[in-house]
Amino acid sequence: MRPLFFGAPNTIGGAITTLQYCMPFDPKPTLQQIPNLPGVYRMKNAAGDVIYVGKARDLKKRVSSYFTKQHASPRTGLMVSQIEGIETTITGSESEALLLENNLIKSLAPRYNVLFRDDKSYPYIMVTHHDFPQIRFYRGTHVKPNRYFGPFPSAWAVRDTINHLQKVFKLRTCDNTVYAHRSRPCLLHQIGRCSAPCVGLINVEDYERDIRNAELFLQGKENEVLDSLNAKMEAASAELQFEQAAAFRDQIRTLQRILTKQFVESGSDRDVDVIAAVEISGTWCVNLVMIRGGRHLGDKSFFPGNAADADMFTVIDAFIDQHYGAQTPPPRLMLDGEFDKSDWEETLTETASRQVKVVTRPSGEGKVWMGMAVKNARFAIEQRLADRASQEKKLSAMQEALGLDQLQRVECFDISHTMGEATVASCVVFDRGAMQSSEYRRFNITGITPGDDYAAMRDALKRRYQKLVEQTDEESTSRPRPDLILIDGGKGQLGIAEEVMAELGINDIQLIGVAKGEERKPGLETLIFGGSRVELHLEKDNPGFHLIQQIRDEAHRFAITGHRARRAKQRNTSRLEDIAGVGPKRRKALLARFGGLQGVASASIEDLSNVDGISTELASMIYNQLH
Repeated sequence: MRPLFFGAPNTIGGAITTLQYCMPFDPKPTLQQIPNLPGVYRMKNAAGDVIYVGKARDLKKRVSSYFTKQHASPRTGLMVSQIEGIETTITGSESEALLLENNLIKSLAPRYNVLFRDDKSYPYIMVTHHDFPQIRFYRGTHVKPNRYFGPFPSAWAVRDTINHLQKVFKLRTCDNTVYAHRSRPCLLHQIGRCSAPCVGLINVEDYERDIRNAELFLQGKENEVLDSLNAKMEAASAELQFEQAAAFRDQIRTLQRILTKQFVESGSDRDVDVIAAVEISGTWCVNLVMIRGGRHLGDKSFFPGNAADADMFTVIDAFIDQHYGAQTPPPRLMLDGEFDKSDWEETLTETASRQVKVVTRPSGEGKVWMGMAVKNARFAIEQRLADRASQEKKLSAMQEALGLDQLQRVECFDISHTMGEATVASCVVFDRGAMQSSEYRRFNITGITPGDDYAAMRDALKRRYQKLVEQTDEESTSRPRPDLILIDGGKGQLGIAEEVMAELGINDIQLIGVAKGEERKPGLETLIFGGSRVELHLEKDNPGFHLIQQIRDEAHRFAITGHRARRAKQRNTSRLEDIAGVGPKRRKALLARFGGLQGVASASIEDLSNVDGISTELASMIYNQLH
């Protein structure tokens, strides 16, 4: 069988070649065409859908292994029975294959791949490159010469650490646009959280000392910091500079209090990721513990999809491929199990451009960390199963209370604005026993009379369900129909919803309005059924009523956060737009020069007049308008 296509459709740092084989699938001639090179392979079924994506150091050897008589698991055997075609992509190295595999899994979501949610990048602490560096929360690409510390498992862990650093070292956290335009110390200085370099209350040398100590703290070298502070305290005391000695003493005490609160502390200077996979009642959880500088920074639990009948190796292998396809691995990974780790070590070492060691069955301190990871994974599963059982109970009670034969997917709408300004409609989704945040949608409402909630609701519903009417049968699984639509509002909003659905020809979805009770008190809501207009009051302790409140409150939260963001953006822009003589070009120059509206408002008339196109007269007008 000859290949139908041979070419180089894309590259990732090296030569990538794709081979595509025609149907019907016969493994023998296909395997003869596959080279002994690193790359990615994609298994396809009879419909042409990709059902599995994998990577290999040797494509021919790996793909051939699927067609042996014995399979490692029934899952693999079932997948192989459905293969009707193979596509391979040759890459320049195994690390390139890891990157390509990760991208394909995220974009294709193959049925037989264990799928981990594509989380946003991990947060870091960034120390900027200035005379008086700023310490701040950061996500994104690392840019030299700024320095980065992390990653941290959560935003909370970063902010908590920054809070500690402020207490001990009093480093600035304000952006440059604010820092450059201060004339007096801010509140953080007054409460002892900043040394106020913005107004010259600390010199460059002393501030650099605090930055160095903060970086040593972030590297897990607290003893060096304490020794340095002790030496400076004793020197200041010997020179009778008691006020300065007292300041060093306070720093030492604060740092010691922080260290006693550390959940886990280690004297070793190591960066390690501890990975534990646990399965309970068909639910898998991977718990990732991050150790940096020997300090336990926290953990994060991941619940993979498509993993019901997977084994531990499959789950961990999928996690390593997908997680470290997007994140740089630390020098050491710890796993609980006897695995062939050579492929992982070789791939991760190439990806990180330094040695990465994988430790299985850790001992000593690593065993303690692993025990914590396993315990946290078990707890996360138990909590998830308890939440799922609770939600199923609420859903069953809701279905019974509303008299609906089938109730799985619920969509809820709400409108938010401030006196008609920046109107936003929200649609939130409850499905598969939980809120599905990835399926939430917001609609910016324009072209209506400000404050007209009925028109806003009409616009949102038409935009949401017009696509439902127009979709093909093949698209129905990607855009499922709800069993129930909740409208946050009374008979008026419900009437609009009925009109829109009638216009679209949708008459098989139950509509219910959730009218606020007397004085808008929670628990007094009235449910109004579309069509019959029957009103229903459920008891406050009814689990089904609690679920309705939960969905309605989530729609309200999602709408109001979108509205506030849109309002803030409009107001920031409009304050400059309202000034005569400040058009788009000058507005862009002002915002670029001062880093945003806050910086423009903080600038003096002289500073404003130094911007290209801004005369002294116009600068005075801008200043007066913003103050």
